[in-house]
Amino acid sequence: MPYTVKDIFHSLQGEGAQAGRAAVFLRFAGCNLWNGREADRADAACGFCDTDFVGGTKYPDAETLAEKIAAIWPAGIPAHRLVVATGGEPALQLDGVLVDALHDRGFQVAIETNGTLALPHGLDWICVSPKAGTTLAVTRGDELKLIFPQDGALPEAFEHLDFTHFFLQPMDGPDLAANTRAAVALCLTRPRWRLSLQTHKLVGIP
Repeated sequence: MPYTVKDIFHSLQGEGAQAGRAAVFLRFAGCNLWNGREADRADAACGFCDTDFVGGTKYPDAETLAEKIAAIWPAGIPAHRLVVATGGEPALQLDGVLVDALHDRGFQVAIETNGTLALPHGLDWICVSPKAGTTLAVTRGDELKLIFPQDGALPEAFEHLDFTHFFLQPMDGPDLAANTRAAVALCLTRPRWRLSLQTHKLVGIP
């Protein structure tokens, strides 16, 4: 199947349990919770989204896309390869064929998803970031990363789910300082949660 990709780039993971790890980021176009256009932001399930996922480049098949990703990884370093599928919503396009093609090239495959759609087989790392007002189809994985605070998405509502790590990430924007203080206070009183900061923004990398 063809894939529409907004961007592919090599950087460090900035958030969550794998913060600081080198990866190729595969940003798919499109999302099922918002069309990405500012004129329609009021209709978005997550009005705080700050990612451009509109448009992009088309790749005709999994082999072509996997070869492009492999070419971005530093030459001569076959180990510790990681690709992070993100978006938009990567579960709209990421499929088992592409996962297998990336595995064939030595990559671990991670996904950062809103969790409302079923996921393909074979993923090595699953990060779900719930959005208020949506229903989760993915209720188990490696990390649950909740942007905080969100009206209608209280941390305690997710604590029964089968995730290894639970992260609170302060919502960016004009209230970031207050949101960070609130997240810190909650992590102190509900120690299952850990604080996640967007370290890539703090140090100025993509």
